[in-house]
Amino acid sequence: MSAATGAIEPVATVATVAATDAVEAALAPLRLARLRRLLGRVLHLCTLPRIRRRYDAFALEIVHGVPIVVLPGVLNPKLMRTGAFLASHLDGAGIAATAKVLDMGTGSGICAVFAARHAQRVVAVDISEAAVCCARTNALLNGVEERVAVLHGDLYAPLAGERFDLVLFNPPFLRGTAAGDLDRAWRSTDIAERFAAGLADHLTPTGSAYVLLSSFGAARAFIDEFRRHGLDVAVIAQRSFVNERLTLFQVRAPRRAGARAAGDAS
Repeated sequence: MSAATGAIEPVATVATVAATDAVEAALAPLRLARLRRLLGRVLHLCTLPRIRRRYDAFALEIVHGVPIVVLPGVLNPKLMRTGAFLASHLDGAGIAATAKVLDMGTGSGICAVFAARHAQRVVAVDISEAAVCCARTNALLNGVEERVAVLHGDLYAPLAGERFDLVLFNPPFLRGTAAGDLDRAWRSTDIAERFAAGLADHLTPTGSAYVLLSSFGAARAFIDEFRRHGLDVAVIAQRSFVNERLTLFQVRAPRRAGARAAGDAS
């Protein structure tokens, strides 16, 4: 039925309410939050020496069967779990063979490599020169270098108005001023605002973003900014650990009635 009849409006409303409820549930504090934070701090202190050694040295990780080189100064996607978690959901994301994908803040390039196994073209961006070198190395190592372009720059700056079918972002979770290049992967003063402000201008009409957020950081700031810019947000996947909950959100511009009807007809 066409949108003009009003017949689909209740369905859309129910779906919107359900999506909103799921988002709010994902943002809710963890059960036994204080105990979880305490256990998380203990685990962090116990593993900190090993973490620092692996950050400061060359590493070769195997992530879901894929070899990933991690250079000194680049966030390890397996050690910190987030990169591996996001990459694990790309094989089932329905990425079309003609798709154009943006991997924002690519780091080691793990998500760019996974996306390139499906997409026609992947553009990976990072402000860290070490990360750019690392991502290019991993594209070459995994034989997808012809489909992956790695650019050095801050957020959308090197993209010159390009639009993408899928944008991937595993952003800095913490609010604050970064102490150095590696710390920039953890914290920022305005990343939520700037990413949300430019997202719609870099999505195709049917495009969307996969944004990975953690209860450990300022997830609410990102969701509030997406909503402030009129973007729809839904929960795709979650995983809980001792001291944090990772949630993968899908963010997209609201689909116009005509576009929705055309998509349903196809």
